[in-house]
Amino acid sequence: TQSRSSAASDVYKRQTLTILFTPGPTNTLLASSGVQVGVRKSLLLIPAEALGYIVAITAWGMLIGKVSTALPLLPTFLKLMSAGYILYLAIKLWRTANQQVALNQPTIRPRELLFATLLNPKALLFASAIFPAVAWKNHDIYLVHMSVFVGLILPIALFWISVGAMLATNKVKWLSQSKLQRTASVVLISFSIPISYSALINLE
Repeated sequence: TQSRSSAASDVYKRQTLTILFTPGPTNTLLASSGVQVGVRKSLLLIPAEALGYIVAITAWGMLIGKVSTALPLLPTFLKLMSAGYILYLAIKLWRTANQQVALNQPTIRPRELLFATLLNPKALLFASAIFPAVAWKNHDIYLVHMSVFVGLILPIALFWISVGAMLATNKVKWLSQSKLQRTASVVLISFSIPISYSALINLE
């Protein structure tokens, strides 16, 4: 039982890291801030990202937990939708890999990052497909998974802020948006398969 729990925890961490790493609205804003004001000043954005995800994921999770009692197939349906969204995101990242993302945006403030994260589709993905369904019924399990999630936000946020700062200096020749997006695309495609499989198994 303990080995199964440890394996499940490892899978949860890998899935969370994969989705958090993927380029999206929040990560683009973090990179933009890195370009404009550097790493140190951009650190103020990380608590805003964490708060945005906590609120959005919890809201979606509680809604799913309540509605799934009346609609037991809803979690499975949302998992399939999430897998479809991941596949769509992977294809979009690959096709737009050579299109430059606008990083010269107005200076990003914590409030703007908070709202961008609240509206980030990844929050629904985390609530429906990454967090275990039991997390929305058991307070202790919810706290454990949310604590791990928040702990994983820090290194990923630092990564994207640092990417922006490095792109601003043009010192790292091998680092490019195209390489990052195509790597993320391949990882996402491989990631969508087990989510789809687990959802389809529940339909049997």
